[in-house]
Amino acid sequence: MTMSAGWYLRRLSRMGPREVGGRVGDTVRRRRWRSALPDCPDVTGARFTAVLPAGTVDAVPPDAAKRLVAEADRLLDGHAEFFGVDRDDLADPDWSYDPRTGRRAPLVYAFDVPYRDEEAVGDIKQIWEPSRHQYLTVLAAAYAVTGDERYAERVDAHLRSWWAVNAPLRGVHWTSGIELGIRLLSWVWIRRLLDGWPGAAALFEDNPVAREQIWHHQRWLAAFPSRGSSANNHVVAEAAGQFAAACAFGWFPSSARWRADALRSLDRNLRGNTFGSGLNRELATEYHGLVLELGLAALAEADASGVPVPATVRLVLLRMTDALAAVVDNRLRPPRQGDADDGHGLIVDGAGTDRWGSLLATGEAVFGRLGWWPEVTGTDVRTPLLAALVRPYAKDGASPAVSRPANRPAHFSDAGMTILRGPEEIWVRCDGGPHGFLSIAAHAHADALSVEVRHDGVDVLADPGTFCYHGQPEWRRYFRSTLGHNTLELDGADQSVSGGPFLWTRHALSRVLVADTSGEKTLRWCAEHDGYQPSAHRRRVELTAERRELRVVDEVRGPRRTVRLAFHLGPAITADLEGNRARLTWTRDGEDRSAVLDLPGELTWRAHRGESEPPLGWYSAGFGRKEPATTLVGTGVAEGTREFSTVLGFSG
Repeated sequence: MTMSAGWYLRRLSRMGPREVGGRVGDTVRRRRWRSALPDCPDVTGARFTAVLPAGTVDAVPPDAAKRLVAEADRLLDGHAEFFGVDRDDLADPDWSYDPRTGRRAPLVYAFDVPYRDEEAVGDIKQIWEPSRHQYLTVLAAAYAVTGDERYAERVDAHLRSWWAVNAPLRGVHWTSGIELGIRLLSWVWIRRLLDGWPGAAALFEDNPVAREQIWHHQRWLAAFPSRGSSANNHVVAEAAGQFAAACAFGWFPSSARWRADALRSLDRNLRGNTFGSGLNRELATEYHGLVLELGLAALAEADASGVPVPATVRLVLLRMTDALAAVVDNRLRPPRQGDADDGHGLIVDGAGTDRWGSLLATGEAVFGRLGWWPEVTGTDVRTPLLAALVRPYAKDGASPAVSRPANRPAHFSDAGMTILRGPEEIWVRCDGGPHGFLSIAAHAHADALSVEVRHDGVDVLADPGTFCYHGQPEWRRYFRSTLGHNTLELDGADQSVSGGPFLWTRHALSRVLVADTSGEKTLRWCAEHDGYQPSAHRRRVELTAERRELRVVDEVRGPRRTVRLAFHLGPAITADLEGNRARLTWTRDGEDRSAVLDLPGELTWRAHRGESEPPLGWYSAGFGRKEPATTLVGTGVAEGTREFSTVLGFSG
């Protein structure tokens, strides 16, 4: 996907003067850096001291270690999966190769690489992901747990290969700050986990190539921070990686300055990216997880190195952890809201480890669990490693006394998110929040007033997900569209106006009118948005416990408009649509379950599944993956004031 002149003008319109000035300075700096690279300072004799406390690895649960070793053995055999593409070439990777398109990114001056153009470069996510080196942290963790030097030797070979091919400022891996930040964090943990291996020092601190790479990564991040309208999760990743490296690899004359600047940025942007309630301002749940992982990893480096951090850093991470505990369903699945690209801050676990359970387990170890938190029954490797480095919150004298929620929060007014919980583990998310974060709302979807409904963790009315970012514009448009969510569309248009794959030029404004989550018999929510002016869309939701019934009433006021009301079913749901009634069936843990969805009779209903021209009827469980799922779409007309009532009843 190449970006047009119109896109650049639209993007420029979302920037303020300070951001424009900063980006002009970036452009000048990129041109100046083309001419000559400075030499890395000579720090011969550097030593790595940020090691794990003795006995830490002994605390890794046996089943978590077993999953880790199984994953590491698969990696030793050269096998991995990235975004739905199985790789069998990881024994000796081509660091510029995209297996999905078969293209290779050019090894030229980094800022000449047109990384958004799939025709020239390939699928950039497929190229970037292995070079975050998070599969190498898995191998390093397997060495730490087992002492098997095969894992360490593979890490050694791959890092030396990567460093040789991707010299500073050469190629696609030097174009994006989030990639450099996460890669630095991976290198810190690789060195830490390999500490018992005789070759660890020769690979890192005694290796001039490694020192040069570490120095140039930090120099790059200091020079080109994400700024202004782009200061979302990217800037947190940049600051966390820079801070971690400046703590653990604090060997250079600039290390103290880099460390201080990164900590200030981390503190400022953790606060900036997080609502007071603890939810992430991007309103994209996976980025809540990414930012929380990055923050916890940075905190671990600070405590391991004895670097004081502002109390606000721990406070934000505490609130984020409590908020996550509040919004997950009974199976520890959080909302599927906004963009999701499977991004992680630190990976040291094998396949089958629950990401959200792992985060809550770490939160319990660091901050302490509250009585209303859900139980975490799974195990992981990451929690004992991080917990060994981070000072427990209650024992940290720098942390102020904090009032934490006495009961499980259900309504987050600043984020516009409301969770309704009913019997039989019914879970409902209602969306009446802002349209994303900052002026471009990069990771927002046009999903105002959408609902997401689960029964015992099974998606019944599902948020379809994300699927892709670059290279497939028709699919990108669909998965972030209004029609691609459980809400109402007027005249075939989205509620908010898109100016590009990560750019919204007009944001629908939503407001929650009612959020009654304390009733014993009926829970109520009501909200409206202004995305279809002069028309208005208001939605009322009621969850009645006694009848195990969810009622959704859509009210449209204004001139004559064409209406499409969509309900996206989860991939496990089979639907039998007759007229305006759909009988839903599925299986959970070997038991048959069912529900009846009575749809508005004023609309004409049709079931769609796996359609491509245009896309409709799909579910994306993860980035790069999609599967057919049933979408029920009702079409009709609204004029004046019109109500459309939908009732979802679960069988006893």
